[in-house]
Amino acid sequence: MTNPAVYIGHIQSYPGGRPSAIAKRQVDGALPLTPLGLEGDQQAEKSYHGGPDRALCHYPSEHYEHWRQQFPAQAELFSAPAFGENLSTRGLTEHNVFIGDIFRWGDALIQVTQPRSPCFKLNYHFDIDDLSLLMQQSGRCGWLYRVISPGQVSGDQPLLLATRCSDVSLAEAISIAWHMPFDEEQYRRLLSAAGLSASWSKTMLLRITRGKIEDFNRRLLGR
Repeated sequence: MTNPAVYIGHIQSYPGGRPSAIAKRQVDGALPLTPLGLEGDQQAEKSYHGGPDRALCHYPSEHYEHWRQQFPAQAELFSAPAFGENLSTRGLTEHNVFIGDIFRWGDALIQVTQPRSPCFKLNYHFDIDDLSLLMQQSGRCGWLYRVISPGQVSGDQPLLLATRCSDVSLAEAISIAWHMPFDEEQYRRLLSAAGLSASWSKTMLLRITRGKIEDFNRRLLGR
């Protein structure tokens, strides 16, 4: 059983006039979880953040030690919820959480839909030019959920694995999407994972149709 720390945030402006809700604050006590996320939590640029398939963001707290070691001069920046996560835990990582996993959390049911896709706003937030790229390469990305059944939730209630729906771990999904050369067989395997988000399904189908991997630069570097 894993009890999460819970965080919500509001949209703010960052250098370059880019809005973001990456800055979060911890919430104690019960609050409603809706199909679009925790009550009071906001997302900027909803074509890339939020929505039914991306209602919650989860980041393992044990990953922060890696980032503190990588960037000792900015070590004080790397602790939850620095990456804008809603949920922070120890014991759940990309290696033991799978696409489609359904967790019971309080009165709610939530389902893992995809790894988090690092974007260039992380670079602005930490003032590290290639942090998003380093996150993608490291595989320490975290993941996103859809809300299958809304309800009251809190950090006092554990995340309990209710159902495993696929054999594709998040670590494998990250490797398939970003670390290996073009491989249609692996893209079809990822597509077959029950619960995969619509956006990741679309990306894999486009790769198969076009016969090539898309350019990551816009998402990772903002160009």
